[in-house]
Amino acid sequence: MKSILLFIYQLVIWLPLFLIITMLTALVTIVGCLLGGEKIFSYYPGMIWSRLVCMLTLCPVRVTGREKLLPNQSYIFASNHQGAYDIFLIYGYLGVPIKWIMKKSLRKIFLVGKACESAGFIFVDTSSAKAAGQTIREAEEKLQHGASISIFPESTRSKTGRMGSFKKGAFQMALDLQLPIVPLTINGTFEVMPTKTLLIRPHRLELIIHDPIPATDEAPNDLREAAAAIRRLSDNTRAVIHSDLWEKYKDSKGEAR
Repeated sequence: MKSILLFIYQLVIWLPLFLIITMLTALVTIVGCLLGGEKIFSYYPGMIWSRLVCMLTLCPVRVTGREKLLPNQSYIFASNHQGAYDIFLIYGYLGVPIKWIMKKSLRKIFLVGKACESAGFIFVDTSSAKAAGQTIREAEEKLQHGASISIFPESTRSKTGRMGSFKKGAFQMALDLQLPIVPLTINGTFEVMPTKTLLIRPHRLELIIHDPIPATDEAPNDLREAAAAIRRLSDNTRAVIHSDLWEKYKDSKGEAR
């Protein structure tokens, strides 16, 4: 009976409201950014949208560690990627304006893609090494202008709730610009909306903001040292994220992968 009522709620109330507030958020973002208010409109409409989504889907949120972030400091936020609700959790509750690094295919979503473009988000093109390099350079330019970047180093959502291997892009940026990496541990989003389903299952969510990891400790002199430094940053970040995962999401064979 409970599942039937939940399905009716999602079909009759949640889905129509989600579509309406998503379109309104996109329009407000596009217009606001076009009028010169990118600093405000690239963040606050999306933040409010994300919080409304979590509220409407009856997902209580717990956040710890905001006090570890300094105002006016650029960060590279790196988190595990359990599911679609990771975006709502980070965007809504991190408490810091961010630019997303997102899949190029999302640019095609009606209004939403244009809103993301207007907000200065970065679309990843993995069609070639040259295109991927351009993505990193674009992200580094935004970081140099005081923005913070949010990225999922796994690149794709987990199919089990556990973490996959990390790609090097975020850590290369941190090393190039000597900016701190902030590991984010996400718990619970896999339970809300697993892959290959549109049915929302209310569940508690948790966002843990860890201490920033400085890249200034790494000073490579050549390509070999740079590759090793990137690997160390990646492994350290993954280990920190892993340390606060709920037990059922932890790797059974250790943290490194």
